[in-house]
Amino acid sequence: MLIPVNLAERSYDIEIGSGNLPGAAEFFGARVPLKHVVVVTDGNVAASHAPTVVDSLEQAGTRVDLVIVEPGETTKSIENADRLWQRLLEVGADRSSSVVAVGGGVVGDLAGFVAATYARGIALLQVPTTLLAQVDSSVGGKVGVNLPDAKNMVGAFWQPRGVLIDTDVLSTLPAREFRAGMAEVVKYGVILDADFFGYLEQHVEAIKARQPDVLRHLIARSCQLKADVVQADERELTGRRVVLNYGHTFCHAIEAVTGYGHFLHGEAVAIGMLCASRLAELLGRVDQRVTRRQHDLLTALELPTEVPEVDRSQLITAMQRDKKTQYGRLRFVLPSRLGHVELVDDIPANLVTSAMNYNS
Repeated sequence: MLIPVNLAERSYDIEIGSGNLPGAAEFFGARVPLKHVVVVTDGNVAASHAPTVVDSLEQAGTRVDLVIVEPGETTKSIENADRLWQRLLEVGADRSSSVVAVGGGVVGDLAGFVAATYARGIALLQVPTTLLAQVDSSVGGKVGVNLPDAKNMVGAFWQPRGVLIDTDVLSTLPAREFRAGMAEVVKYGVILDADFFGYLEQHVEAIKARQPDVLRHLIARSCQLKADVVQADERELTGRRVVLNYGHTFCHAIEAVTGYGHFLHGEAVAIGMLCASRLAELLGRVDQRVTRRQHDLLTALELPTEVPEVDRSQLITAMQRDKKTQYGRLRFVLPSRLGHVELVDDIPANLVTSAMNYNS
């Protein structure tokens, strides 16, 4: 299945299939010259899925250099970006070279940022191997690294030339990583498609069993929903794309204050979505049923739902560093009904604290 992403500057395709990693060279070769490729991966997939991509490229006559980084959110740093820049220089990468990111969101974000900045930008190709990366971070062109106190604060918009999604790789994904990816899937239902949210509610057991047809559907629908938003607002200029940040202001604060890696990103997203929905309740934007349905679905998918026991003032301070904040005023993406969200300005800090202290 091909999902086109049609953008003013550069369009590309997302290919979703089963067992299609051995065809990486054919898919990518139709989109970029494959003279020299730097494959960036991490220790989680260096011995499993990355070799399949490397073999495909080498059999096509491509010169391939493999770079392995440490897994985990702390890898998304300026220091590691610098190491990759130096490595690309060492292997003779130039503007005709391409970067292929094979891994989860951390690999895609870091490798994408390096591709966006090395030699003022070289081709990026994405091979996401986690559910979260397949449905979210590999699509849309946001790449970047974290600062110690602010997630994704340094980055760029750099669209890939193609995204190759092989659903078979999810069979090797640890259960915790799979569950974390489902948080982003649930998010799409809340912000854009109430019927899709209902589909997820009706297929919880099939999702947990990783039934192939159900996985393909939820990945394809998630990618299509994100592609639609990105096509309408590639660089967050009109406000349309901001809906994708539902729950993320809380999420990023939780990640920063608890230390990157304590929560997986999707776990923090799950908590953040419920905080955002509770905040919408306090503002009279939704009734309790909207929050309850989210809570029940996230709980059924075995995701965390409670804000950790950390100083709420530290979380508020972290939120004030969020990219959506303006002039120190807190802004949040909040639901007005299931399937629709809006950006709401100037939220009082005491209400934000109350939303975090809510007990399900």
